[in-house]
Amino acid sequence: MAIKAIIIDDERLARNELKKLLQDHSDIEVIEEAANVDDGIEKIESLNPDLVFLDIQMPGKTGFDLLSEVEKAPKVIFTTAYDEYAIKAFEVNALDYLLKPIEPKRLADAIQKLQAEIFKENAGINGFNRGPLTELDQVFVKDGERCWFVKLGEIRLFESVGNYAKVFFGTNKPLILKSLNALEERLDERMFFRANRKHIINLRWIEKIEPYFNGGLLVDLKGGEKIEVSRRQTVKFKEMMSL
Repeated sequence: MAIKAIIIDDERLARNELKKLLQDHSDIEVIEEAANVDDGIEKIESLNPDLVFLDIQMPGKTGFDLLSEVEKAPKVIFTTAYDEYAIKAFEVNALDYLLKPIEPKRLADAIQKLQAEIFKENAGINGFNRGPLTELDQVFVKDGERCWFVKLGEIRLFESVGNYAKVFFGTNKPLILKSLNALEERLDERMFFRANRKHIINLRWIEKIEPYFNGGLLVDLKGGEKIEVSRRQTVKFKEMMSL
């Protein structure tokens, strides 16, 4: 199955050069290209590529801005002339990072890494599935200067903070500009549960459940958080968990 790719770079020569190099990799099919972030976002949303070759430094908005604006981040290989971004790129845990001018050997290594990642995902859940977000889907989280790619399965809790949501994974708790209601619509309800007005919990991170005030429940998460399940949601929760 061909891996569908989009090249996003403001330099036409750089796009052409990369397309030429990719001719040696028949499993990568370049379906579209874009010269700026807004155009890139539009093409990612409408074409659902499996992979994006993404320049970081572009006029107006950067590659990081693009990732924070798309709803579901595809796999990303950064292409850039600026190596001071290397550390930042790996903080967002991109698949790889190619310095321009791109060497064929480095490109081949990056594609091998991509294939290994896809093989690993296909062994579990089909990595190309594009329905509601699954636990293997990566979301891009940007908080100030810091950026992360996080697999949804690693997020244990979303907490409402005004118009923002705090995202709990590992020791990180960045804020994203999304309401809990908007998140709830996108998340797999078999895995994420709206415990109360302020919290959505990942059911797989529950360590302990105990009765609480007024017929509610208190849930302990493996990260140490204690979350109250409201009385109204307790009924639904018990049905779901067949308690």
